[in-house]
Amino acid sequence: MHPNYILVINGKPEGPFSIDELKARKIKPADFVKTPEMPDYKEAQEIAELRELFGFKKPALLMQYFGSFDQRLLASFLDWFIVFGVFVVVIFVVVLLVLQDKETRMTASFGLLACVPFAKIIYHMVMESSAKQATYGKLMLKIKVVDMNGDRITFGKAVARNLCKIFSVLTFFIGYLLAFFNKKQQCLHDMMAGTLVIKERLF
Repeated sequence: MHPNYILVINGKPEGPFSIDELKARKIKPADFVKTPEMPDYKEAQEIAELRELFGFKKPALLMQYFGSFDQRLLASFLDWFIVFGVFVVVIFVVVLLVLQDKETRMTASFGLLACVPFAKIIYHMVMESSAKQATYGKLMLKIKVVDMNGDRITFGKAVARNLCKIFSVLTFFIGYLLAFFNKKQQCLHDMMAGTLVIKERLF
């Protein structure tokens, strides 16, 4: 069952129209539409269902749709806070409430904290290859990770992307600053893995 779409005609929203009614009106790729559930209007060519039904070509990724460095940086801080917060809760529950010996508590606490960076990498791999295409930090900033065609990345590509971050770090973080010097705002690990970070607006 296809949803009905509100169509902008001469600058005014009209409808909602069924798919057959949209066909009768000869909807164009650049026409703005939305379903009652969508928060904002999008071009018809931006919506996968309408591309398939009307044979529209997928629009090229435009420069204004790439996630900015400050968005990515803030998302990273949020993700560190989320992952670290989870481990703090685990340490409190497991270590402080279960373990009795003070020395064992200290060892277990430091051991769990040492796992935070590894847990964050796995968290990125799983979330970025999921249907959400983003970590919770990225979701808050309305950005997500895609391949060079704007599609969802596979788990294998997510693994490659996050392991390649090692090179972005080993270059004294210059790999991250490369985002300022290319039109697609890719960091070194994005270039190596063939990924992009884009704003949610396009899709």
